[in-house]
Order: sequence, then structure tokens, then C-alpha cells
Amino acid sequence: MLINTKRSLTVSKPAFSFEFFPAKTEQGHEKLLSTYDELNKLSPAYFSVTYGAGGSTRSRTLDIVQALSARGTTEIAPHMSCIGDDKAEIAELLEYYKTLGIRRLVALRGDLPSGQVGMGELPFAVDLVKYIREHSGDHFHIEVASYPEMHPQARSFEFDIDNLVNKYQAGANASITQFFYNADSYLYLRDKLEKRGIDTVSQPLVAGIMPITNSSNLLRFADSCGADIPRYVRKQLTDFGDDSKAIREFGFDVVYRLCERLIAEGVPAMHFYSMNKVEPNKRLVEALGLTA
Repeated sequence: MLINTKRSLTVSKPAFSFEFFPAKTEQGHEKLLSTYDELNKLSPAYFSVTYGAGGSTRSRTLDIVQALSARGTTEIAPHMSCIGDDKAEIAELLEYYKTLGIRRLVALRGDLPSGQVGMGELPFAVDLVKYIREHSGDHFHIEVASYPEMHPQARSFEFDIDNLVNKYQAGANASITQFFYNADSYLYLRDKLEKRGIDTVSQPLVAGIMPITNSSNLLRFADSCGADIPRYVRKQLTDFGDDSKAIREFGFDVVYRLCERLIAEGVPAMHFYSMNKVEPNKRLVEALGLTA
């Protein structure tokens, strides 16, 4: 595929950000604060904080969002899920985030907790985006999820694109992709959005980047969310067995080359799924020259 020269000239150095998940223990919480301090030195655009099914990690999410908001000036973007919740609960959360000075959110459908029935008043992410705009106007910059290799529950690729376009049209400012290792899947989705009237410069399609450090964890994540692991990557990871150093070096090379290709194609921003680790996220950002 030819490099898109126009985009390469206009977006030479993409923005970058990191995702955290709430720690389960006090020790993990303190370690996460230390990780934040190290990654924050790189000057990311923001940090996002995940939110469990049906708000199952709600208290831990609120704790870390509050702690990080008070710890530095870098924007914190809490994830918000809506399935199974009612509007009053969402409104309460939005008001709380305003008191913390939060101006950015990641709006998701989420998954129903085990045993819960009923989709709630806002069953889909597009409903959540609409409600946030209805409740808070333009106060929040809203990111939504996108899937270069199709959401595992979507009935078709075109249906999935329809859903993403609807989220943009409902008021989403940008979308963050599920992680992927085939740059062409990202570029194909970007081109499809452009053909549907979405300007992916002013309404960015942010590339979600998952560093490779552990083969079993990566394969489990991929199988659960429908992300494709190229056959050569699976084969090589299997061949490395328990050689963690070889896995890390191979994984760094794979992800570095992916990011290089995306940058050459004018990706506007990259969101690193940090897994609450300093390395290899710091190494990748620095090697790619994103902090220069």
C-alpha cells in the first residue's frame, strides 16, 4: 500500500496517550502512581482509566481518577460504560467528574455483569454519547471505541462501521481502536470512514497500540476481544516458549514496525494499552521520537 503523502506531511508526529486499569490492592495502587509519574515525564496528551462491567470497578476507578487528577496537570479520561445503568447514575457520575475538573471521557457500552438482566436506559454506546451531550453539552471531549477487525458481536463489518459513524454523528469527538497488528486493517477502516463523510483528521481515528511482553496474556486478550494476531507472530511467540527476553525483544520489533508504518501513513494519535507498566511503553514512545 502506498504511503499517503498528504497525511504524512500534515501529521508528522502523532499525539500519544496511555491507558491504565484500576489496581486491586493498595500496593498495586501505589505502584500505579509511580508508573504514572514515570510515563507522565514523556508528556502524553492524557491518561485513560478503565471501568469494569456494569461499573464493577467503579469505586477503584473513581479513586485512581481522583488521585491522578490531583497528582498532575495531564488530562485524565475516565472510561464510562452504560449498559445496565440508568440515566440518574450516569448524571451523578458526570457531575462528580466535573467537580474534579475532568474534561475528557471514553464512552463505552460495556458488558453486563454476570447474572444481571436488562440493558438499562442506555443500552448502547451511541445512547451514552447522546445522553452526555444532552446532559453536559460540549463540556466533555468524548472518545468512543472502534474495531479495525470488527467487533466480535457485530453482525457484519458494514454494520460495525454504521455503528461507529452513528457514534461520531451523535457527538463523539474521536474513537480509539481495539489493538491490532495489521496496519492495513486500520487504514481500511479509516478509508471507509472517510467515504462515509467522517473527517478522520478533525474527528480522529486513534490507533490503539498493545505492546507485546507476554505471549499467553496477549493471546488470551486477543481471543476475548476478537483481535487478530498474525500467524507469523503467533508462531514466533510459540517457538520462544518461556524465553521472556526473546519475547520482549521480538514484541518490541513487531510493535515498533507497526507504529512506524502508521506514522508514515499519517496516524493522528496513538493510545498505548500500558498494562500499568512503564516498559516497554516508554521505550516505544522514545524510540519512535514522539517526545522529541
